[in-house]
Amino acid sequence: MEPRDLAKGRASDKLSWRGKLTSVQPRIRLLRSFDQRSHSYLGYVLRVEGMVGNEEREFLVGIGKGVQSKHMFCAGDMVSGLCQPVEDDRMEAVEFYKASGLKVVERAEEREDQAPPWIGVPADLETYRARGHRRLDAHTYDARCRSCIWGCRMAVEMIIDQWKPNQRRYRDETFCYGPKSCALYRAGPTRKVPGRKGMVWEEEDWEMRMLWRIGGWMNKLISCRNGGTATGCTAKEKYNEAVPIVVCCSALRRGIR
Repeated sequence: MEPRDLAKGRASDKLSWRGKLTSVQPRIRLLRSFDQRSHSYLGYVLRVEGMVGNEEREFLVGIGKGVQSKHMFCAGDMVSGLCQPVEDDRMEAVEFYKASGLKVVERAEEREDQAPPWIGVPADLETYRARGHRRLDAHTYDARCRSCIWGCRMAVEMIIDQWKPNQRRYRDETFCYGPKSCALYRAGPTRKVPGRKGMVWEEEDWEMRMLWRIGGWMNKLISCRNGGTATGCTAKEKYNEAVPIVVCCSALRRGIR
């Protein structure tokens, strides 16, 4: 992905926009350094079909956690506001951010999602973090999951050489935070991460399954600690089961067999 061409206006210029939300998904940035990774939970992505400036088209607007908590946006809402073009689209999965003056013009009709894709009000970011994600095929995301609250396209920054941190590459990756039972899910090819001196690390399926399992246990652990009763367990019981999984995964990542 190349840096955005801002010939039509400076990044500081505010643009008015208005349209119908076709999806609301988490806005997450992924930093990779060979076999290591970390996430930045930035907020949410509004996918809009409507007008931005003088153009009528589909576009993406990034909003913060607090804005979503206030307005509880979901697919089908008619929304208007102001936004700015992103300064570096290698670091963002959206075209516009720093949204302000947001107004819900019309609410979407209420519906109960019985089957994927799920398009209600998305979960809070803590829930996404606790659930964990699994690799999602990019073609499947574009064809079936762009409207689902559990789908996510992340902007990925890769540090190629830890000793030369200015050597970086950028790309997008798609992930699923949804139920493992989803009939639409397709994993797609494994992800490869370039490293120093031409080395390449491949994210294997067993590691994704382990991270997904940890996310599931941690989600239940958080629920128990918050007084949830649906899991039918105590916090101590889930903690005792979750810790060995974390330790095991950490050991395997260090090469211990």
